[in-house]
Amino acid sequence: MSERAHYATLITAPQLAALQHSAPEHLVVIDCSFDLANAAAGRDAYHASHIPGAFYLHLDNELSGPKTGSNGRHPLPDAEALVARLRALGVNDDSQVVAYDRQGSMFAARLWWLLRWVGHPDVAVLDGGLQAWEAMHFPADAVVPEEPQLNAAPGNLARKPSLAPLVTADIVQKYLGHANKPIIDARAPDRYRGENETLDPVGGHIPGARNRFFRDNLQPDGTFKHADQLYADFAAVLAGAKPEDAVLQCGSGVTACHNALAMEIAGLPGAALYAGSWSEWCSDPSRPVASGPNP
Repeated sequence: MSERAHYATLITAPQLAALQHSAPEHLVVIDCSFDLANAAAGRDAYHASHIPGAFYLHLDNELSGPKTGSNGRHPLPDAEALVARLRALGVNDDSQVVAYDRQGSMFAARLWWLLRWVGHPDVAVLDGGLQAWEAMHFPADAVVPEEPQLNAAPGNLARKPSLAPLVTADIVQKYLGHANKPIIDARAPDRYRGENETLDPVGGHIPGARNRFFRDNLQPDGTFKHADQLYADFAAVLAGAKPEDAVLQCGSGVTACHNALAMEIAGLPGAALYAGSWSEWCSDPSRPVASGPNP
């Protein structure tokens, strides 16, 4: 039996560098960099410089599914299509996947959640992203690796029972008004309050939702806060509710995954993702909307 380390939440830059040398055959690194205002920027940045051997997955094209106008800005991809894409990158059932970005892990956390959703536990986010890697003076290059599928040697990743709970808008609506079923909104406070909304057609938040801005999970250097601090922070947001009874949402189901990762680091697992999030919620005028500060 292999004695190699397994990472299921975060991995540091030195730990990743060590894996590159000790277990490269078990390692798949994926760059998830993205810019909501410029969909080409993340791929362009990847082509300019990335961790050696890293592949690239695009938020809109590969980490999301087709939009219908009523299912949010970043609906979940088809699970089998996602598994097939990951197999094409050489991901096996025993692979350690490492996701990173240049944006405070906001997009890397989406891939972390998606892999757990299709039942793969060995997935971690590079703590501090590419900036942390470069700060340690580890190498970066512009060489785009050839995908294993081109050599007729794709991975054997199989979909397994989900490790990531999921809820629909109908379930969220049933939770409204129930303090023991907290809804946690990861958007910036101004957008939560209904101010400065530029991404969605309606400003505000789901009635009763509590605001926990995902960037509050990070230290000034872009790494995640320590587990005990995250525990204290989220315990305050939960206000006595069980973590497995919480619903995590944001604008489009992306940065809510950052809160899911932070809660996992804190030892508060089990919160469910509302993948459609605010962009789906506000697409139906029959659903209630609130504005203003935290209740």
